[in-house]
Amino acid sequence: MIKPIYGGQAVVEGVMFAGRKHSVTAIRRKDQTIEYFHMLRQTNPTLSFLKRIPLIRGIVAILEASANGAKHFQFASERYDLDPKDDDTLNEPKKEESKLSLILSVAVIGVLSFLFGKFLFTIIPVFLANFTKPLFPTKTAQVLVEGAFKLLLLLAYIYAVSLTPLIKRVFQYHGAEHKVINAFESNVPLTIENVQRQSRLHYRCGSSFILFTVIVGVFVYLAVPTDPLWLRIVNRIALIPVVLGISFEVLQFTNRLRSIPVLRWLGYPGLWLQLLTTKEPSDEQVEVAIASFQELLRLEEGQEATKAVR
Repeated sequence: MIKPIYGGQAVVEGVMFAGRKHSVTAIRRKDQTIEYFHMLRQTNPTLSFLKRIPLIRGIVAILEASANGAKHFQFASERYDLDPKDDDTLNEPKKEESKLSLILSVAVIGVLSFLFGKFLFTIIPVFLANFTKPLFPTKTAQVLVEGAFKLLLLLAYIYAVSLTPLIKRVFQYHGAEHKVINAFESNVPLTIENVQRQSRLHYRCGSSFILFTVIVGVFVYLAVPTDPLWLRIVNRIALIPVVLGISFEVLQFTNRLRSIPVLRWLGYPGLWLQLLTTKEPSDEQVEVAIASFQELLRLEEGQEATKAVR
């Protein structure tokens, strides 16, 4: 039987996993208890149709993941460091319209943050490459230099943020998330010991996707002019959806080929980037990841959740 595909992401002091119908976040509270946040994935006929169209489906999936991920990240950020005595105050009934407004606001912020980040990492390399025009005047050279600057900016940014204690722990939970998925896909019982034996790298990771946008961008930009500068900037902005869509397809393609000895190398650049975006987790962090995934499996299988608190 073909196993269902599950995705996830690290949050502050926890892990979120998403299935076909539900998404679940588990976090480690300040008092060492594990708390859960559940969301039922809404079915939208238009989005479901768009997610069946190659190139377009990637953009829809990315924006949807950004919106949903922002809600889970907000839950984790608000709850992980609270004392138990604060629970009663935070769980007081709220107006449904206020809840809906908050959820929509967080979703919009998540999408806009993704788009703004993509915009900056697309435009800044254009200006940096343009400064090197006296040394690299040809179109091909400019595109390659631009891609090199984009890669250097990406690596420098990831390395810089990984030095902060909070992000370092998020990257450890990122590793725990991958280990759990790898254990599940390998039919290994989800115990802490078994999960810890798994790799912290995974072909479907969003980190791999980010790197593919750099590589794919180089090939796409070769098809459009680089002069004058204003046209180059317009092209880069207009082609963001194209680069995202193709990169998503490349990510899916490399994932399907990972069992073929020679072709599996196509996904290795993304795995190498994950050496920066993931860290080896502790047993306690793996325990949280396992709890989150098992709670998702219970919900996906239609069983009543036994540990939900929100």
